[in-house]
Amino acid sequence: MNFDFTDEQIMLRQTTKQFVDKEINPFIQKWDREGAFDPAIWTRLSELGLMGVCIPEEYGGSGMDYNSLAIVCEELERGDTTFRTAVSVHTGLNSLTLLQWGTEEQKQKYLTPQAKGEKIGAYGLTEPGAGSDVASMQTTAVKEGSYYVLNGQKTWISLCDQADHF
Repeated sequence: MNFDFTDEQIMLRQTTKQFVDKEINPFIQKWDREGAFDPAIWTRLSELGLMGVCIPEEYGGSGMDYNSLAIVCEELERGDTTFRTAVSVHTGLNSLTLLQWGTEEQKQKYLTPQAKGEKIGAYGLTEPGAGSDVASMQTTAVKEGSYYVLNGQKTWISLCDQADHF
């Protein structure tokens, strides 16, 4: 088995590295002190195709493989875990769930704008009595007409203050 990066993956790593060196590293200490960051970072990640790196092009993504998502996450982590978490939750937990199990209507409505970086996806998992043990979750979703009513508690939701879709 060949574990060498493809030319495309090498270019992706370099692009992401340059992004981190220019857009994150010079500002991360200030952002950490202030407990904030520049929300325009989402736009810049999107312009590089990094918010949907492994989502098929037909849904607005870059159409790369899962190893490419790992490369992006590794480079973002080098800058700060916040941005790696953001991209891995947005893409890996939310967008890929839609890609795998969403209806075509859901993919068009939610996945496409997420893959383009126009909308941010989050993932509500961790609960007070269950931690991140999915089998022990207590939150329910009950359909009432054309909507779902959610009942339960979350300890935290990564990207909660930034996300458009949960």
